[in-house]
Amino acid sequence: MMLVTGASGALGGLILDRLGAVADLGVVAGTRAATGAARRIDFDDPTTLVGGFTGVRVLVFVSAGYAEDDVVLARHGAVVDAAATAGVRHVIYTSLAGSGDQLSIALAHRWTEARLAEAPFDVTVLRNGLYAEIPAGLAMSSAESAATTGVFTAPLGHGRVSVVAREDLADVAARVAVETQADLAAGQRSRHAGRTYELAGATAIGGEDIAGVLAEVLGRPVTYQPVSLAQAREALAGGGLEPYQVSHTLSMFANTGAGLLESPGDDLAALLPTPPRPALELICDALKAVVPLPAA
Repeated sequence: MMLVTGASGALGGLILDRLGAVADLGVVAGTRAATGAARRIDFDDPTTLVGGFTGVRVLVFVSAGYAEDDVVLARHGAVVDAAATAGVRHVIYTSLAGSGDQLSIALAHRWTEARLAEAPFDVTVLRNGLYAEIPAGLAMSSAESAATTGVFTAPLGHGRVSVVAREDLADVAARVAVETQADLAAGQRSRHAGRTYELAGATAIGGEDIAGVLAEVLGRPVTYQPVSLAQAREALAGGGLEPYQVSHTLSMFANTGAGLLESPGDDLAALLPTPPRPALELICDALKAVVPLPAA
């Protein structure tokens, strides 16, 4: 049996959809509020974990962020302990790309990788890049202003960030999971055991690139103007975010501006059946879905 945690989330749901299309795979959804055939897997309630993982050979462990670091560490530590107790054979963990080592969100991921390395089961680490939805979100939130002023502002400096389509990451996770299940069924250790794959994405996006997409969709010239991190902090503080979300967002902006998030290359293309989805096209499509097309 195979189980995917966070199956009601965006990435977990995509992975589950892909695995569900494979005949006789025996995949089960793990969610906080289980219904139907899904199992209740609540990272904040460790009593659900050992029973939820019982009978599972391959566990697709989708990381559980969106909390302060101490909460995430407690969640992830409980998952590792429960998987070991339940006799899980292989864990596939969705981590953070190596290019993100200086990001504030990296702490929980690297800690979890270390805990998994000490566990009695085999592990595959998928070091996922930042989602293309991040620059797409910046573009969409700025579309109205850019249409009026012809200027796109963002705290990205003149750095760029390598981004990847969430769908591509789901494709890779599903492939690794299916091949791992097949290897175990054949009485073999997974070909992916002990491997760490860097999946940062082949395309790096900067402020100028986002301005170019805005110009294409809006049908008017748009230039990029960097703003300071102090200005970004003030704007974020009034946006209704949790304090940790403000810190993590500013960390991403600062790392981008410092030129630390542009990956030199990774394993993504080798693990996909087709070329990675073009990030700029994804941003353009997202904009077209919410921005009226310019008059002919």
